[in-house]
Amino acid sequence: MKNFLTKGLVVILCGALLTSCSMSKTGKGALIGAGSGAAIGAGVGALIGKDGTSTAVGAAVGTAVGATAGAIIGKQMDKKAAELEALENAKVETITDANNLQAIKVTFDSGILFATNSSTLSAESKTALSEFANTMKDLPDTDFTIQGHTDNTGTYEVNERVSLERAKAVSSYLQSCGIATSRLTEVGLAYDYPVADNSTAEGRRQNRRVEVYITANEEMIKNAEAEAGK
Repeated sequence: MKNFLTKGLVVILCGALLTSCSMSKTGKGALIGAGSGAAIGAGVGALIGKDGTSTAVGAAVGTAVGATAGAIIGKQMDKKAAELEALENAKVETITDANNLQAIKVTFDSGILFATNSSTLSAESKTALSEFANTMKDLPDTDFTIQGHTDNTGTYEVNERVSLERAKAVSSYLQSCGIATSRLTEVGLAYDYPVADNSTAEGRRQNRRVEVYITANEEMIKNAEAEAGK
C-alpha cells in the first residue's frame, strides 16, 4: 500500500519542484503544476490539494490528456457514478482530477463505518464496502485515493493517527474484496478539512467520514487516447 502522508516526502518535493510551497502543519500541500493538467512527478497526484478537494488526485501521466480521450473517460465515469448511486450510506459526486479528467468522489459516513475513536469496521460497513468493491470490478483501470477525516475532539496528533488508521482499514477491507493493492492510496487528514460545524454534535458526526476518490489510471488514459486516435 502507498502512503504519501510523510512530511519529509512532501518537503523534498516542494523544495525540488516548486519555487514556493505553502503547507499546513502536517505538510499536505498542493503539488500540482499550474495549468498543465498533469501532476508533478510520479506519485504526487495522490496528494491532496490545499483546499481539501480532489484537485490533486489522479495518475501522474506527465502530459495533458486530449479532449477526445477525456470525453471517452468521462463517459465511463458517468456510467460508473450512476451505478454507485445505488449504494446506501454513501454520497456519490462527479469531480475533476489533477489531469482535468472526470472522476468520482464517494463519501462514506464514518458514523456508519466506525465507532468514536475507533478504526474497526462494523458489520454494516463491511457490507457497504463489499458492495462498493463489487460495483467497481468491471472498471479495473482506476485508482482509489482513500482519505480519512475526524472531528476535532481530542489532540491533533491522535486525530491524525485515527484518520489514517480509518483510511487503512477501508483500504485493507477493499483488498480482501479483490481490489488490487497497487490501486490503493491511503491518507489521514485529521480534522483539517471539516464539512460541517465541529461545535455541534451533528456537525462532528458529519466530519467523521471517509472519502474515496476514483480516478483514471495510466492504463485507462492510454486506452482512451488510443481509441481517440482511431
